Formats: sequence, C-alpha cells, structure tokens
Amino acid sequence: MALKFSILKWHPVTRQRWARFRGMRRGWWTFWILAGAYGLSLGSEWLANDRPLCIRFAGKTFFPVVKFYPEDVFANNGRMTRPDYRALASGEAFAPASGNWMIWPPIPYGPLESLTPADIALPDTVTVTATPEPRVASADVDLSDVVRVAGDAEWFGLEAGRLAMIGWELPPPILDGLVLRLANRAADAVDAKTKAPDGRAAWISLSPYASRGTAPARVRLTFREELAAGAAKKAVVDEQNPVYPEGFPAPGTAGWAFTTVKEQVRFPFRPVKGHPLGIDSSGRDVAARMLYALRTSLSFGMLLVLATMALGSAAGALQGYHGGKVDLLGQRFIELWESLPFIYVLILLGSVYGQSFGLLLAIYAVFNWVGISYYMRAEFLRLRKLPFVEAARVIGLPARKIIFRHMLPNALVPLVTFFPFSLVGAIGVMAALDYLGFGLPPPTPSWGELMSQAQEFPHAWWLVLYPALALFSVMLAGVFVGEGLRAAFDPRPHGRME
Repeated sequence: MALKFSILKWHPVTRQRWARFRGMRRGWWTFWILAGAYGLSLGSEWLANDRPLCIRFAGKTFFPVVKFYPEDVFANNGRMTRPDYRALASGEAFAPASGNWMIWPPIPYGPLESLTPADIALPDTVTVTATPEPRVASADVDLSDVVRVAGDAEWFGLEAGRLAMIGWELPPPILDGLVLRLANRAADAVDAKTKAPDGRAAWISLSPYASRGTAPARVRLTFREELAAGAAKKAVVDEQNPVYPEGFPAPGTAGWAFTTVKEQVRFPFRPVKGHPLGIDSSGRDVAARMLYALRTSLSFGMLLVLATMALGSAAGALQGYHGGKVDLLGQRFIELWESLPFIYVLILLGSVYGQSFGLLLAIYAVFNWVGISYYMRAEFLRLRKLPFVEAARVIGLPARKIIFRHMLPNALVPLVTFFPFSLVGAIGVMAALDYLGFGLPPPTPSWGELMSQAQEFPHAWWLVLYPALALFSVMLAGVFVGEGLRAAFDPRPHGRME
C-alpha cells in the first residue's frame, strides 16, 4: 500500500508575507545570525567546559562532556568523586608515550571553574622605570656677594665670590624675600620659577623666616632643576637577561632613580593568552561565562515571551470574543493587576523562596502579559462581527473552536510583529535585574552580573566592555528582525484602494 505524505501548506497570504520578509536583507540575515548564535549557545558544553570532549584511556573511549565518570576509572584509587581532568592530563598516565590522550573544547574552562594565580601564565618580564632626579644646589648670599655654594652648584653655574650672582634673573618675590630676611623681618616661604644663565628653567626657593635677636649675616637660596614633561623612561625587559633599548640609562647611572615592577596576578585580571576576554573577580574565564550567559539570556527571553503571549492572547481573546460584561470586568481586573509593583513582589518572593530561573520567569510572566492582551482584545473585537465568525456561531460550533481555529489564525499579526521586540525587552530586563542583584542566583553566568562586578572594580574594563557589546548586539539584532517582520506583516505599504 502506497503511503501518502502530506506537506504542510501555508496560506497564500502567509507565503506572501514570508517572501516580503526574505526580501528585507537586513532583517533576514540578522534573523539567521541570531538563530545561529543561539544554536551555538545551546551546545555551550561542547565549546566551553572544564571537562574533555573525548578521552582515550587504556584502550577505551570516554566522553566526559555527556557522561559522569568517577576518578577511580582513570586513577584506580577507589575514589568515586569527579576527577580533576587537568591534573590527570599533566600526570604520567597521559604522558605522550602512554598512548592515552584527551580532546578539550575550544575554551577549556567551565563557567563556574575558579582558577588560581598559579594557573595564569605571564611573560617572564619586568617593567623598569628610570626617572631623572632633579639637580639641587644651595647658595648662601649676603648683601654684596655669594659667600658659599653646595650641591650641584657647578651645573647651575654658581660659584662663591661671584658678585650679585651675575647672569641670574632673580624674580621679584625672591628679591623681596631677601630684603625682608636681611632686615630681620618675618617672611613666608617663597618658591619662584626663573632661568639659569644658560637659559635652562629652574626654581629658586626661600624657606620661611621668623625675626630673631640679630639680623642674619647671610641668607640661603635653594636652586632646583625643573624636569621636562615625559622625562621618565620605561622599558620592558626580560627578568633573567635584561636588554635595555638604546638611549635607556643603565641601572645605577648617577642622576637617575630606578624602579622595577613585575606584574602580579590579582583577580579580576586583564585578557591574557588562553583567556582572550579576561578573568572575573572570582578567577572565572569571562569568555566561558559570556557564552553560557548568551544561552541563559535568549532562553529566558524566549520562554518569557512565549508565556506572556500565551497569557495575553488568552485574556484578550476572552474579552474580545464575549464582549459586554466579560470585557468590562476583564478591563477593570487588568487595571488593578498592572498597578501592582512588580519589583517589590519579586524582592519579596525571592527572599522567601530564594532566587531561581523558574521563579524569575514565573513572576515576570504574570506581570508582563497585560500589554499584548490589549492588542489581542482589539483584534478579537474586530473579528467577532465578521461574517465568517457569525457563520461559525450559526452552525453551532463551540466557542473554543471558533476562537482557536477561526479567529486566532487571523489575529496573529500582533503576536508575530511584537515577538522580537518583546524578546529584546525581556533580555534587557533580565540583565538589569542581574545587575541590581534581584535576578538569577550567583554564580549563574549572566551579562548583568559581569557588569555588576565592573562597578566594584572600575579598572577592569573587560568586565563592562564585552558584556555591554554582547547585550547591545543581541538587542540590536532583535530590533532589526522586528523591523523586518513588522514591515512584512504590515499591509499598508503593500495594499491599495480601488
């Protein structure tokens, strides 16, 4: 007997809308990019995991990514706990000559795996900073001459016995300060910029002075070299065999102060080899958490949108189909319901039952259906007076068949066009709740949780840059898809009056 397979046949109007959506390249290709990203995130365990994809040991093949194997299987030590696969891979049992091997995922770190500073391989280099030390000299002067000099006097062109410091331009505050001190009158400290005889910038200082029993015979001026901006030099060299670039002063050179800094691993830590997106404050790989957060965000968004659209469609269909008192009472109930404070209810139930994915989804779903119910109510109010609905009533079809088989297929335009925009809103709300600490329980991977860490550690730019880019990209993709669907299902640009 020949078997006949029926192929699903779409309505001509639906095929026309789908063709219009395919013609909108930005929305069409963005839809497949978003779908592909979500598909990859569904296989996150195969892309980022602290368990190997495949192990060949003692002539047998194991798949730890899909099945649990106790440590006794590989170490024969009687332990039935989860093995440390990294320690096994570096042991003698998996030496190159043993014939045993492991295949790791592209990102060999799990979203909940915390690393230690010893696990981060840093280059064996140090940063040497050479800072020039400003030259300093002093000159004791009296009313007629330089009595004595000290320090780097030769560099400043100072010599004892040179009358009135020939060649120096003494600023007025310094001259006034000298007069006051030699006259045994109290004076504040003075620090003024001037020029040396050869044109180099320098500072001259006078210390504060208090009057005494007899006037001083001489006053001390302090000369200090002004260093040019950017005079310090830095060089990154090998710690064991340092080779300094040309023009860099060798350590110990007179007139230079040297500091040596070796980078230490402190979490959160910047992107390094093996961790291209950096490490968070708990030592977890950001790339792995970003991938798992994508799955969590899109799954939450789609489940939430499906739940809210189902609730909103049911409420709007009942109001629109029955009308009258049902519609009136339904509207009053919706007005009361949407006045309830969502965030307070979430905080209260979260503190009582604990934060969880299911609780967050359920609470937000029962508060988020109101908007779509308005659109579905309007559609059913429009359809209930059309001839095909009245004909269905006349022949005696039950209300459920009229609603689901006749009216609902003709009222799907709001659902389809609002779906991407609702998805974007759900993802944004989840990120905001996680950022505020009212979302998913830690240590669940979340973009909002990563950005919350960035607020605690402002220097960790990677904790805000990559989650923000991912959130922006996903939300922008949802908007592009929504624009394409709205244009494809909107009859106004494609219809005309005759």
